[in-house]
Amino acid sequence: MTIKSDKWIRRMAESHGMIEPFEPRQIKANGKGPVVSYGTSSYGYDIRCSNEFKIFTNINSAIVDPKHFAANSFVDFRGDVCIIPPNSFALARTVEYFRIPRNVLTLCLGKSTYARCGIIVNVTPLEPEWEGHVTLEFSNTTPLPARIYANEGVAQVIFLESDEVCETSYKDRGGKYQGQQGVTLPKI
Repeated sequence: MTIKSDKWIRRMAESHGMIEPFEPRQIKANGKGPVVSYGTSSYGYDIRCSNEFKIFTNINSAIVDPKHFAANSFVDFRGDVCIIPPNSFALARTVEYFRIPRNVLTLCLGKSTYARCGIIVNVTPLEPEWEGHVTLEFSNTTPLPARIYANEGVAQVIFLESDEVCETSYKDRGGKYQGQQGVTLPKI
């Protein structure tokens, strides 16, 4: 496997619709001032968080169970800034829609700007031939409320291209999160 460069990412996004919408360069400011950077980087792509959030709440005393997930464990929120309560968790989704090639696997790592504030971003690998909006998991590990900014960078996707095509892709096996739109809760 090889890590793919900015040149490869631009080519795949523009010719194969791998990332939509696609930003071919690194954006560090908008008309309102500085932003947490997003867009193409040297060996990856910095993804943005949309303005759709699901914030964990214990108001209904639900138990978190991946086999029987209670949708009332969350409060839905839309806005430019999401406040995650202390020692809590929120889900969001990317602005970008991804179409991963059959010979590519991606890994996603949180941006240092958030990590240095005690905010952990978790994203599972995007498997060969998976497509959809990426569901983002944010953990606020601090004893203070934490802000997540919509339409700004939150994590970096690194693309790994294999020397050979996989035998069975995510699409082939009918993966349960294929084509997901919006913030997607756990499925079994």
